[in-house]
This record gives sequence, C-alpha cells and structure tokens, in this order.
Amino acid sequence: MKLAKRLSRLGTETAFEVLVKAKALEAQGKEVVHLEIGEPDFPTPQTIVAAGTGALQKGHTHYCASDGIPELRAAVARDIQATRGIPVDANWVVITPGAKPIMFYLILALVEEGDEVLYPNPGFPIYESMINFAGGKPVPLPLLEKFEFRFDVSELRQRVSDRTKLIIINSPQNPTGGLLTKTDLEAIAEIAIERDIMVLSDEIYARMVYDGSHHSISSLPGMLERTVILDGFSKTYAMTGWRLGYGVMPPALQAHISRLVTNSVSCTAPFTQIAGLEALAKAESDVLAMVAEFRRRRDYISKALDAIPGIRCLCPPGAFYVFPNIQSFGMKSSAFSDYLLNSAGVAVLSGSSFGEFGEGHIRISYANSMENLAKAVQRIGEAVAQLRA
Repeated sequence: MKLAKRLSRLGTETAFEVLVKAKALEAQGKEVVHLEIGEPDFPTPQTIVAAGTGALQKGHTHYCASDGIPELRAAVARDIQATRGIPVDANWVVITPGAKPIMFYLILALVEEGDEVLYPNPGFPIYESMINFAGGKPVPLPLLEKFEFRFDVSELRQRVSDRTKLIIINSPQNPTGGLLTKTDLEAIAEIAIERDIMVLSDEIYARMVYDGSHHSISSLPGMLERTVILDGFSKTYAMTGWRLGYGVMPPALQAHISRLVTNSVSCTAPFTQIAGLEALAKAESDVLAMVAEFRRRRDYISKALDAIPGIRCLCPPGAFYVFPNIQSFGMKSSAFSDYLLNSAGVAVLSGSSFGEFGEGHIRISYANSMENLAKAVQRIGEAVAQLRA
C-alpha cells in the first residue's frame, strides 16, 4: 500500500499513548494515578444528560444543517456577546463535533504550501501537526517559565514574516495553565492589523480562570474581523465524550468552514446540540462548582509539588494543568515521565510532547480527586528522592 506523503506529517497526542501504557500496567495489577488526560473528572451535569437523552427519545437522530441547528447557533452567539463583549449573531457560528475540527478546518482554509503559522510552544500538539499536514511551515512562539509561560513581545515580532498567514493563541493555555494579559493581546493585535494576519484564538478554557481575567483578542479594536474564536462544551460542561464544539468567525469565512463540515462529517449530531442548548441555559451553577473545586486542587498541587526538592512549580492562573520544572534531575522529560509511571505508578505527560520549549517540564492534569492528587504527590516525592539519593 502506498500512502500519501502528507500522512507522514501528521502528529498525535501523547496523552492517549501514555493512557495505553498506564492501562497495560493496570492490567498487570499495578495501581496507577491518572494525571495524563486533559478532561474534567466530573460527570456531565444531569440536566444536560436528560436533555440529550430526551432529544434521542424524541427522534432527533437525523441529519441537520452542516453549520448546526439554528437554536444552538443563536444561543452560542448570545453567550459570546455576553462573555466577550462582541457584536456577533448566529451567522458567525459553526457548530462542530468537538472544538478540534475548527483548528483542522481553519488551517485547511487559510494555509497554503509554504505559508507560515505562528503557534504557542509548548502548546497543544495538534496545532503543529495540522500546520505540517496542510503543507505550511510551523513557527514556534516560545512560552517560557521566566515569563510565566507568556511570550516575549520582541520574540513575536522577530518571528513574524511576510509569509505569516495565521497566528494561533491559546489562553488559558494547555499545557502550562498560563494566561495572556490584555497587554499581550494588544501586542498581537497590533501586528495582526499591521500585516493583515488572521488569528485563531483557542479559548476552550476561558471559564477556568483563577487569577486575573480572561480577555478575548476578538474584542480589541480592528480584531473582530481578523479573529476566529475556538470554544466548546467539553471542558466547561464536562462533555468531552459528547463531541460538541464551535467556531465564531466572520460570516464570509463561516460559509467556507461550513462547506468543509459538509465535505467531512456532514453535521454534528443534533441530540448533542440540544444537550448543548441545555448547558448554556441551565448549567451555570454546575460550572461554578466545578471551577471552584479546580481552584482548590490547583492551590494544593502547585504548592505541594513546589515543596518537593528538585521540583519547581509555578501556580498557574488558569485551565487545570500544572507544568512543573524537573531540570534539576538531569533527565529528559520523556524519561522522567516514564520513570514516574513505571516506578511510582503516576501517569503524567512529558513537556516535550508539547514542543521543543516544553523540554525540562512535565504536564500534570489536576482533574482528579484530592485523594488521588495527594497520593500522586506522595509517590512523586518518594520517587524523586530515590533519584537524588
């Protein structure tokens, strides 16, 4: 079989590979604390589940419009107006099976062979994977610990060129939990307007902010028509398996993205969209309770990890990840994460899984119970003590 060369340019998400390794150890009888997967450990709120199952029973099991049912598109637009303060309506919205397709479709729609795309590094690995797949040139924008995992504006300016077609930003950020300030966004906006560059703003963790405030670059002067907002229901409403996301973009672009939906998945399952309507209408108290619990876990684990000799851990302002520095042990991140899994029974991700500038760190998801987080911290402390012995 002769495969297309473009397939060799596709990357993957290491989280699922580590999950397989961890499950193999569990099959052998070893207990593993799972801190590798980036999804809320809370159940989907019951009111949302009831809306979804009710929709199934009422026969919402057939095709619908490729860009989503009108009711959900309108509800998303109202929510975006309220939370981002921008004047959009349903014609700006495309509903997709998960938020990830918005990355896929937008890069395919904008990036041609040789075009450059700036993206955060360390960052969600699918950014780089899709840029490569489309034939573009990935240009990493370093997010360094010394800048609290934000970027250096001078570095940004140096990396933009006449070939830059798209800038990708993610705030709050995976894997670091970092949060871009309004000043950071203003610097990006200045460059985007000056060079007429589109921005993909990945705001999937927008509701999970503990320190500071979330700002959308779309709300800055001159940026509404240059921004695509990526968001969805997976993180905010603990609906990862429902596969329900959306993009908010200028209507002229919305028409093309909708056509890509038609050509790939036809549409997003209507019963999940009805569940999404319920989420936006009635699940606010569930969201607030979940975010409060994530804050409690963040406060605990960042302090506990930072107290372990040899580990340095910033307290992140958003998302549900910490990105501790493990450079003092003189090991590659991948070797260190393998060591924790095999020796301590704690599944984490190598920082290098998120790009070259993630080396020297590991990503830990604190989307787990306080009991399991405490167990993991104890095991990590004991494991690294053996390394230092």
